[in-house]
Amino acid sequence: MTRELKTGRVAPKSGVTTSVVVFLHGYGADGADLLGLADPLAPHLPDTLFLAPDAPEPCSGNPFGRQWFPIPWLDGSSEAAAAEGLARSAEDLNAFLDGVLAAEGLSPDRLALVGFSQGTMMSLEVAPRRAAPLACVVAFSGRLLRPEALAAEAVSKPPVLLLHGDADPVVPFADMGLAGDALVAAGFDTFAHVMKGTGHGIAPDGLGAALGFLKEHLPE
Repeated sequence: MTRELKTGRVAPKSGVTTSVVVFLHGYGADGADLLGLADPLAPHLPDTLFLAPDAPEPCSGNPFGRQWFPIPWLDGSSEAAAAEGLARSAEDLNAFLDGVLAAEGLSPDRLALVGFSQGTMMSLEVAPRRAAPLACVVAFSGRLLRPEALAAEAVSKPPVLLLHGDADPVVPFADMGLAGDALVAAGFDTFAHVMKGTGHGIAPDGLGAALGFLKEHLPE
């Protein structure tokens, strides 16, 4: 049985929804942490509904935040618990996305995922394994989990934009290249943007690149 995800929401400025952007937050945060990104994006995407669900579990390493799955090197959990948590949250997220598309009467190619850190890990885990491709994936400051399984398990191949700060002390900058190599090898249209001098965060130039990518791949 899937868990319902509590969700923040910013309605489209035009009042008509023709596309959806779903923000997926990082470890120890919640949906509100990213929902503010709708403010600079919405004027350029007036027909887009912005959603930011909370991850389904309280965070082991931050009692005030949420997590998609435990992270052993941060919270002392086991690798088995991390794998189980990832699989369960993937089911939750897929059910959430299916519900959003049904509620809005939209096809999958009108929905984009924008992830940050652990939210990027979820985006790159879930999107390739959905039956129909999403519009695109924007992946900030994260990594591709299980890269060795991607080629065999990828069912759909939405375009992916990887963005990472080259001064990230939390998720190594090198993980962007590792993800890019695996995605390209598996046949994904993959693009990258380096946020120079940026740590574990989203710089203005990165947000600008993300906006351009969303405008290119979400139908007007």
